[in-house]
Amino acid sequence: MNHENRLLEALPRTIYNRLKSSLMPISLRRGEVLHKPGAFIRTLHFPTNSLISITVTMPDGRIAEAGVVGNREVVGINAFMGGSETTETTYIVQMAGDALKIASAPLLEAFDNNKSVRDVFLKFTQAHIAQISQNVACNRLHSLEQRYARWLLEVRERVHRDDLRLTQEFASEMLGVLRPAVSIAASTLEKIGVIERRRGVTFIADLAGLEKASCPCYRIVVGEYDRLLGQQISRGQ
Repeated sequence: MNHENRLLEALPRTIYNRLKSSLMPISLRRGEVLHKPGAFIRTLHFPTNSLISITVTMPDGRIAEAGVVGNREVVGINAFMGGSETTETTYIVQMAGDALKIASAPLLEAFDNNKSVRDVFLKFTQAHIAQISQNVACNRLHSLEQRYARWLLEVRERVHRDDLRLTQEFASEMLGVLRPAVSIAASTLEKIGVIERRRGVTFIADLAGLEKASCPCYRIVVGEYDRLLGQQISRGQ
């Protein structure tokens, strides 16, 4: 199992070592729901090579993705901000893989009593809000081909793989469009040689080309994460 989560790495080393015995390695299944809407949050999940989508369900049943959680992030940050999830938000495993699970109590204690821990999680929250805010602008201003390219880049960046097991049906839900529209966008990217599709797997064939086909939003969000959290990670506190 890959135990790397960049947010955990950003914690002060003494705190991380103290929490290590409470971190339980688990495997997540595709489609698994980690927190039900409105539920009280008692555990947090730090993905290592899995990917979780933050989805919002509208009253008519339609679903759209508000953000993604991977090895840069944590699921369950609301435990520090009141303890329950919103009634519309669901965290669903988009790509199966591994994560580290921990009860909220020891992390909440560290958050309350250690300024460095608070700084890390507050900076993470700021970066995560930036991601969600950028998604809003992206969905309004950029073409579906650009958004789809950006979405693939975000997935790859968080799981460190070029072979992505992502169905077009799921992609259509996450991008808030009909499946035929995703098929057209994927065909466009395939024609210019930046991706290849085979049996439910999307291969990133040309990373630089995929970034060129994407909108600027991907680099903006990555830059914000690096600006806020990169220094702590590189120091290995």
